[in-house]
Amino acid sequence: MSDKEIIRLGRWSEGDLDRFIREAALISDAGLRIAHISREFLGIPYQGFTLVGDCATAERLVINLEGVDCFTFIDYVEAMRLARTFAAFRENLLPVRYRKGRIAFEERHHFFSDWIKSRSAFVHDITATVAGGGSEVAEKTLNVKEDGSLYLPGLAGTTREIRYVPGGQIDARVRERLRTGDYVGIYTDLAGLDVSHVGIFIRERDKEWFRHASSAEAVKRVVDQDFEGYVATKPGIVVLRPIEPAGTLP
Repeated sequence: MSDKEIIRLGRWSEGDLDRFIREAALISDAGLRIAHISREFLGIPYQGFTLVGDCATAERLVINLEGVDCFTFIDYVEAMRLARTFAAFRENLLPVRYRKGRIAFEERHHFFSDWIKSRSAFVHDITATVAGGGSEVAEKTLNVKEDGSLYLPGLAGTTREIRYVPGGQIDARVRERLRTGDYVGIYTDLAGLDVSHVGIFIRERDKEWFRHASSAEAVKRVVDQDFEGYVATKPGIVVLRPIEPAGTLP
């Protein structure tokens, strides 16, 4: 570990993770691999602001499995999904978290839609497919609040069209089009943001779950919550589906 990295593995050793990632790599279906990996995170405490770097502080590569927020949770799951060793997980985290894999605050994927805009995209936007023709599009200038101030000082605003399934249209037919392992963002009407929260859709034994790192005061950990009930009062969802890597996992 260099002075540019912070690695905290929590309840695992590096050997434990290496064995676990190798085991997960044997699961051929990307969605089932995500389900298998993310299940191991259940119960891990919610912890915000674990990443290091801003417009005045040098970025450092952080692997903190002691506590995760909603975005670092899916960061780690996706980087593990694309690996078969701990070393490869660490290397895969670079393009998952950063544009061009370059460790820098300005290159970090701060927004959910950054994942599909990355040159090394490992997911694709299937929101329109899931909606079955009922999706809507909102033009957002990401990072710019309604009053013109910035969520993240030092980063310019980025204008982007965000396609989402409106909350009132997330019925049984829409849910049937979702697959285990789909990454789901909770669309927000707030200016400057594409989603307010992210997690993973899981279908197990005829149940549909939203697996996520919850910041709710009564929860504060990675949990499974009933998907239908969770999204019932939300403005909408954005859905990204993992792309199967070409060839053998590294």
